[in-house]
Amino acid sequence: MPYRYGGNDPSGFDCSGLVQFTHRRFGLGVPRTARQQWRHACKIPAEALKPGDLLFFRPARKGWHVGIYVGDGHFVHAPSEGKRIQRTRLNRYWWRHFIGAGRYW
Repeated sequence: MPYRYGGNDPSGFDCSGLVQFTHRRFGLGVPRTARQQWRHACKIPAEALKPGDLLFFRPARKGWHVGIYVGDGHFVHAPSEGKRIQRTRLNRYWWRHFIGAGRYW
């Protein structure tokens, strides 16, 4: 599925819209923006990550970003304009911009 700024349905997603959509499919209410999602999530330590947990980032000059942890050091996210939803390894770049993890389940 393609990235679409402000998108929160299968026609296109931004990062927080993807999180909101997937959680809604499981009957869980989640705020719309990554910043609001961070503010309201139950915070968890990175060592306790489980599939379905949210990872929050503050990449330089890009504002807030959120992805869904899928296990084995990977997460799924809607990265940016012109790209599709993708599975990405939590590499040095992402850890450098990592601000915390949260859970809504």
